[in-house]
Amino acid sequence: MPQQGFPRQLRLLNAGDFSHVFEQADLKVHGKGMMALVRLTTRGYPRLGLVVSKKNVKRAVDRNRFKRLVRESIRLRQDHLPSVDIVVLARRGVQDIDNETLHRQLHGMWKRLQRDAQAVPSASPLTRNT
Repeated sequence: MPQQGFPRQLRLLNAGDFSHVFEQADLKVHGKGMMALVRLTTRGYPRLGLVVSKKNVKRAVDRNRFKRLVRESIRLRQDHLPSVDIVVLARRGVQDIDNETLHRQLHGMWKRLQRDAQAVPSASPLTRNT
């Protein structure tokens, strides 16, 4: 049975990890109220980072709900995702989206990410330092 946890190895933890994705993103995947920047890696598993600013999502309860739902979505789909680093950015209005719609948006984003990651030339992640 595949692991269903969300250990530290599946998270982007420091500024260097985030800046690698921001500076050299291979893909951008958009959803309603959010965007994911994606960088291909050779680690063998996906890693997730979240950026939810107070400017875009005012209340802490809304920021935490968004982060919790994104983490849960990645946790459940981690075995189906390619080896990538993902930074999910919350946009204005994401707090107005109900949980069911947010789940559908995230599911669609991960499916597009899988499809688009296969279309990127496979040699590019091997030439990078990860």
